[in-house]
Amino acid sequence: MRYKIVTILTFCLLFIGCKEKKIVTAEVESVQLSPKKNVVFILVDDLGWKDLACYGSSFYETPNIDRLAASSNLFTNAYSPNPVCSPTRAAIMTGKYPSRVGITDWIPGYEAKDAILKGPEDLFEMPLEEVTIAEVLKEEDYKTFFAGKWHLGDTGFFPENQGFDINKGGHHKGQPPGGYYSPYKNPKLSDGPEGEYLTDRLTNESIGFLEENKDNPFLLYLAYYTVHTPIQASKKHIEKFEAKKKELKIGDAQLKNEREAYTVINQYNAEYASMVYALDENVGRLLDKLEVLKLMDDTLIIFTSDNGGLTTRIGDRKGPTSVRPLRAGKGWAYEGGIKIPLLIKKPGQTQGSKINTPVISMDMFPTILEELNLPLRPELHQDGVSLKPVMEGENSSAHEALFWDYPHYHGSGWTPGQAVRKGDWKLIYFYENDSYELYNLKNDISEENDLAQANQDKLEELKQELSSFNKRLNTQKPTRN
Repeated sequence: MRYKIVTILTFCLLFIGCKEKKIVTAEVESVQLSPKKNVVFILVDDLGWKDLACYGSSFYETPNIDRLAASSNLFTNAYSPNPVCSPTRAAIMTGKYPSRVGITDWIPGYEAKDAILKGPEDLFEMPLEEVTIAEVLKEEDYKTFFAGKWHLGDTGFFPENQGFDINKGGHHKGQPPGGYYSPYKNPKLSDGPEGEYLTDRLTNESIGFLEENKDNPFLLYLAYYTVHTPIQASKKHIEKFEAKKKELKIGDAQLKNEREAYTVINQYNAEYASMVYALDENVGRLLDKLEVLKLMDDTLIIFTSDNGGLTTRIGDRKGPTSVRPLRAGKGWAYEGGIKIPLLIKKPGQTQGSKINTPVISMDMFPTILEELNLPLRPELHQDGVSLKPVMEGENSSAHEALFWDYPHYHGSGWTPGQAVRKGDWKLIYFYENDSYELYNLKNDISEENDLAQANQDKLEELKQELSSFNKRLNTQKPTRN
């Protein structure tokens, strides 16, 4: 299926100077080249690094995602380039750091009116001038499908304006406007039967696309709204996790101070657990359909999140999940806010592998191209690198350093700042008080032991690295309010 056919036509050679024409005829022959491979990209909203059983959760259950992990490359040090959604989504689409695209906050962002600083102005949509992975694949005759959360611009900047043939549910809102049960109040998704669950519906749409396009190369980009707030239980599964919570004697949320906020340090929320389980159920449905349609051997599958889990909040609001032993969560440049699950299953892969190399969301663009045997486009994916050599054991590293730029306030308690990781070392900078923190992640994954004063040489080295990123990306700084 989907083979390029090369036909060797009959030809003749005339040998000049001979008494008679000698005609050489080659038999007509069809040569089948490798099939074009497909892409299934699953992006989950706010899924924390420890929200899957294969990443260490003992309360949430994810048997289907674990099944995918067993035949995938599981990355233990995968990062989003920003601790909130819109910037990371732009980075995946373009292969560029969010600062380079001009989107450094969720759209339209959080304004802290009485704060010391005012965040820089950033874009409310991904520019049409950016060339997305969908547009590149369309150039190669791929059918492109988007379902779920977009959050990269309003009318004129929707998925269908950025390279996708079909858009089911992608619009400017960052969470489902009608919640997770129909009616959805979504201008890009018709309402289903009363009580239909949004996670089920988006999977139904995706399965329908697979059935209609099984004979064409395709990009299926499924960006679930779950597990973003509002936390609304899957009615099919809530009793299971309420019972499990009692069985395990899990009480209410346990909290730890994080500056002016509080971080949840235990997975306690049965409603959230049911949402994760519904997600897993639907990932399983999608995998099963790929098997039934005999597409698994020809399909690259990527499963990841847009930022860390929602664990840290100001006041008496409790985050619905925990990613301990990582520090903080969504909105923070500590590990809990930027470390994410990442599974990449190469076409035909059957054996799983665990990879500790630090990687970042921009790497998905060139990785997709190289896995599809398409030319890399470094002028586009300027900040991403293909992970194919890492997955095949040819390279043990992908980036010399990684960078995070979040010069805005966030409702989780974060104040404007930046971070950089180089090797095992990570530097965090806060604009308000012009202060630095330094951590050795190999020895201190929880970022509890600040070594900025004890290791001045490493501090200066990473400060120079931070400065280099700022110059290269022309980052915008906050100003006095």
